[in-house]
Amino acid sequence: MALTRDEVAHVARLARLRLGDDEIDALRSDLTHILDAFDTLQRLDTGDTEPYTPLDERLAPLRDDVADHPPADDDLLAAAPERHGRLFHVPKIIE
Repeated sequence: MALTRDEVAHVARLARLRLGDDEIDALRSDLTHILDAFDTLQRLDTGDTEPYTPLDERLAPLRDDVADHPPADDDLLAAAPERHGRLFHVPKIIE
């Protein structure tokens, strides 16, 4: 499935990427290659393939999904170069 330059430019705009003409051409080639690989995978007959199941579930034990956010320790906050109350103050890096 070959992508057009306009399709790649549209996806780049949606992702808020500023790409030059050479970058669009390179990305077009890469994305076309990726989509071709997926097309090949979709054509495979997997009807007789059993779903993957781990041999031993103890190899990858699951933990309880519990939110645990203890308050910041005073010693940790003391190491902050600048803070506001119990929060770290950091410089803005994204405009």
